[in-house]
Amino acid sequence: MAQNKTLIVIAGPTAIGKTALAILLARHFSTEIVSADSRQFYKEMSIGTAKPSVEELNAATHHFIDSHSIHSLFSTGDFEKQALNVLDQIFIKHDIAIMVGGSGLYLDAVTKGLDELPDTDMDIRLYLNTLFENEGLEPIKLKLEEVDPEYYARIDQANPQRIIRGLEFFMSTGKKVSSFLTNSKKVRSFDIIKIGLNMDRSLLYDRINNRVDTMMQGGLLEEVKSLQPYQSVNALKTVGYTELFDYLSGSISMDQAVDKIKQNTRRFAKRQLTWFRRDQEIQWFEPGQALEVINYINQRMG
Repeated sequence: MAQNKTLIVIAGPTAIGKTALAILLARHFSTEIVSADSRQFYKEMSIGTAKPSVEELNAATHHFIDSHSIHSLFSTGDFEKQALNVLDQIFIKHDIAIMVGGSGLYLDAVTKGLDELPDTDMDIRLYLNTLFENEGLEPIKLKLEEVDPEYYARIDQANPQRIIRGLEFFMSTGKKVSSFLTNSKKVRSFDIIKIGLNMDRSLLYDRINNRVDTMMQGGLLEEVKSLQPYQSVNALKTVGYTELFDYLSGSISMDQAVDKIKQNTRRFAKRQLTWFRRDQEIQWFEPGQALEVINYINQRMG
């Protein structure tokens, strides 16, 4: 494929307005959007993942929204392969593609590539999954932080899959996952322009709090109730769902659950920003600077 194809990446914390900018750019450049949000893949989770609305989905072609079920395994490596295939298809018709998301690992998988890791011992995975079911994530987190602090610092510490994977790897191989994360970028057949969205922290937190209230008014509790039989599924161990499962089990009140969703979403946004700030290739803008973003992209593309 010719090198004059360009992937525009829109990164940033939750609730900042990435979807709106992605659609505006997709319409401006007459192209399609690849979602790199690790929860919007799942067709069973809509309200709590703040998926694009029907109007937004109709405004531009989206890929990887409602593409998978919570009952199927879909790893970062799977996303890397499938997203690159989708981009190949988009680049047959268009010179530009848009990729948008708050999941740093998924964006990195496409823009930088993932390191190939050796296989691990399935018995150890089983042991750690059982430990997680019985005692929760805390003992596994403490052990991982002790044996591989570098990997521990890089990952989403609320993601059981990543935590278990890190310790499973160490227990299987005696080596740290971090020692395999070479950061050696794979060469892609397209140019990449990275846009980051950020804003005043207190304003962002207001947006997050308002979004949670809107989700609750929009039926998030009913969505979570419908998923209660599957709450042990990994995809559902995520902000907005775990807190309401706790409410439904009677361990916390509704007000506590909503407060915890807001608090955990704010923490998540902070971790997202920490991840993206490490990437020197990202050019930062504020929401509402769409014209400046378009000018920057045109300037970069020459």
